[in-house]
Amino acid sequence: MQEEKVHVRLLIVAGVALLWMTAVFGRLGYLQLVRHSTYVARAQRQQQRTIEITPKRGAIYDRNMHPLAMSVPVQSAFAVPSEIGDNRAMAARLLSGVLGIPRDVLDARFESGGSFVWILRKLPPDRAEAVRGLNLKGVYLQAENQRYYPKRELASHILGFVDLDEKGLGGIEYQLDSAIRGKSEKIVVMEDARQRSFDGGVAQRDQGANVVLTIDEKIQYIAERELAEAIAKTHALAGTVIVQNPNDGSILALANWPKFNPNSPNDAKAEARMDRAVSAIYEPGSTFKLITLAAAFDQDLTQPDEIFDCENGSVIVAGHRIHDHKPFGLLTVSNILAKSSDVGAIKIAMRLGAPKFYEYIRAFGFGQQTGVDLPGESKGLLKKIENWSGVSIGSISMGQEIGVTPMQLVTAVSAIANGGTLYKPRVVAEMRRGEQVLPLTGALAPAEPREIIRPQTAATLRRLMEGVVLEGGTGTRARLDGWTAAGKTGSAQKIDPATGRYSHTQLIASFTGFTPINDPAVTILVSLDSPVGQHEGGQVAAPVFKRIAEQVLAYLNVPRDVPLNPKLLQASYHSSEAEESASLEDFTPVDFAAQPDPPTAQEKSDQPAKPSVTVALDEGGDIAVPDFHGKTMRDVTEMCLSLGLEPVLVGSGRAVDEVPADGAKVRRGAKITVRFGTPEEAAKAILVLGKNRHR
Repeated sequence: MQEEKVHVRLLIVAGVALLWMTAVFGRLGYLQLVRHSTYVARAQRQQQRTIEITPKRGAIYDRNMHPLAMSVPVQSAFAVPSEIGDNRAMAARLLSGVLGIPRDVLDARFESGGSFVWILRKLPPDRAEAVRGLNLKGVYLQAENQRYYPKRELASHILGFVDLDEKGLGGIEYQLDSAIRGKSEKIVVMEDARQRSFDGGVAQRDQGANVVLTIDEKIQYIAERELAEAIAKTHALAGTVIVQNPNDGSILALANWPKFNPNSPNDAKAEARMDRAVSAIYEPGSTFKLITLAAAFDQDLTQPDEIFDCENGSVIVAGHRIHDHKPFGLLTVSNILAKSSDVGAIKIAMRLGAPKFYEYIRAFGFGQQTGVDLPGESKGLLKKIENWSGVSIGSISMGQEIGVTPMQLVTAVSAIANGGTLYKPRVVAEMRRGEQVLPLTGALAPAEPREIIRPQTAATLRRLMEGVVLEGGTGTRARLDGWTAAGKTGSAQKIDPATGRYSHTQLIASFTGFTPINDPAVTILVSLDSPVGQHEGGQVAAPVFKRIAEQVLAYLNVPRDVPLNPKLLQASYHSSEAEESASLEDFTPVDFAAQPDPPTAQEKSDQPAKPSVTVALDEGGDIAVPDFHGKTMRDVTEMCLSLGLEPVLVGSGRAVDEVPADGAKVRRGAKITVRFGTPEEAAKAILVLGKNRHR
């Protein structure tokens, strides 16, 4: 009987245990199988915090793979207010002293009680270390990326800039933002029941594409330096320089003034961040006479030696009398361009007729975007032919009543330089992701070049444009030493806001040209807005063209096609006609005879006769002049530009002499004259130099 009671009790206990286990496992099965996804999601919301981190943008390089923009790792400080707890006042006081943030601002952030607040993003290394050294509870550092422009202002309008979240806001950074930016990065931070961070991971890392530009940083430096010097001398309000390869449309340099530092874009005014090369619209003035003559020559309506009566400086068009900038009588078409006669251009345009003239203006790309791969491009101003007045053909033929951008004008002149083919200008050479070269699509896709004038027309214009820089033309100060050049001056009057009429003092002074004539390597546009004092294109813009062209051609190793000007050997760089473009008052002239350690009499007899070279020397600095002996012109140019020196190159071949001598201390911007000769001369110069050094 007793055993039966025990069995009953065991059965009852077993039944209860079975029911309990069934209930427990049933509940577990329900939670694991039916409600699993729901509870996992709830757990993740409670235990994980996702922080979206600015992605690492791709780098931007010049054509020689020199970095112009890159992303570097930095630290950002953030806080978890719930972890700081009662120490918020102390944390705010300490962080305020280290980071310079007002305490009340930090107090407000900490009082929010949230699980995450930024304290200060993208800290300098010293401040990040200071925050780490405080070792505050609830205050953390998170790795981010920051855009860095190692060359500061160089090519800033091409590169553009980004905001705090690494989103492009200008230039290539904006134009190609989606490709350069890549996918966002997310940091997943784990928290325990007390909201204390204890682990994390990184997901979705995908670096953006790298961009290779057509820009050459050395040529860009030359353009920016010469533009800055021109602005300083002329006190112009603004300016633009574009250097283009006329044979494929690639932009080698694009400089604007004012300029800005993309590392701190908010420190500059909005007008300084404006890319005037593609956005600024202005009346081209006399440079537009090139389009007038191109259309007339292409239609066989005139010849260079045809004579026009310029009527002593005035002509009546549709009842309006238009005056020339000076009175001219009988002029050939060649002289109409060389002397920039408005009356002559008007008469040629009237022979052409408005409809045909309009067709050529459109064919050269005016009144429409060029398609350059930069943001903010304007299409300029060109009225439809049906909206032209009776006087429009006369005004437009001399560059009034039409608005162009510098990019439109330099592209049109490049078409004349290369034989009549219009190329789409471009600044992006290629895009890469790792070793993979990405196809250029959309706005980056290359456009089919168009022949807009016959090669014979282009050849005729090139010959006439050469006359502009020769004796008697308006652009004689653009004449190069050692290379042929062709171009056109422009002095476009601006509208005076007070009177609504053309101003006689506020002008856009410009010069656009190319060099060498028979095989053009570069097309260069120089535009200065409202220069003070001398204000004509031939006076202030042409010398800038000369200085840029001579340095760029030497850097590119373009063979000289005319003998050197003998005056170059007397004053290093400037001919007497362009002496106004540089002051030598603060310089001490030095010649080779004054250098130490002269060669012996025997060595002198072994050396060929050489001219004495006088150079403008800026002494007393801390830059040591390198040893150029035996170097090529390109090597010398690159070495000088990297040190901030101005190379003055004489002769051809290898470097045989330099003034001042290597090792001399000069100031930044000093002119270094280097004479080049045959390989035999170079070898002998190195030998003599070695003997002198060992005395």
